[in-house]
Amino acid sequence: MKLRTYIVEDNATIRENLIGTLEELASVEAVGVAETEDEGKDWLSSHGDQWDLAIVDLFLRQGSGLGVLAACRSRRPGQKMVVLSNYATPDVRMRCAQLGVDAVFDKSNEIDALVDYCIQHSTSPGAMEPVAQHPLSAAGPSA
Repeated sequence: MKLRTYIVEDNATIRENLIGTLEELASVEAVGVAETEDEGKDWLSSHGDQWDLAIVDLFLRQGSGLGVLAACRSRRPGQKMVVLSNYATPDVRMRCAQLGVDAVFDKSNEIDALVDYCIQHSTSPGAMEPVAQHPLSAAGPSA
């Protein structure tokens, strides 16, 4: 099963590289992108049955990924929200947990963990059920 994934990331290079990597390695289908908080909130809330996973950066061209996360707190059961940020500090991870985020990944050293997370959710029998090994304190740097 391909994960229908929506990406909220304002850096076009990062966004395109991420989409290419996830589509090639993790059975992900990008269903849309946003560069701002408002675009992300509007699309995710108005297309609630068209996505399985949202990958959200915290610092956007307009607004914040935190606003996107807050707007999706009442998403359907099984839909996952993950954060991919250069600022995955303990405080940020705690704030994300308060907003109901399923996992947080650091752009600088946890891309492999994000790929693994997507693979796990696209191939397992209850694909979008919680996975214990990918908590908010995502796996450390890969070797």
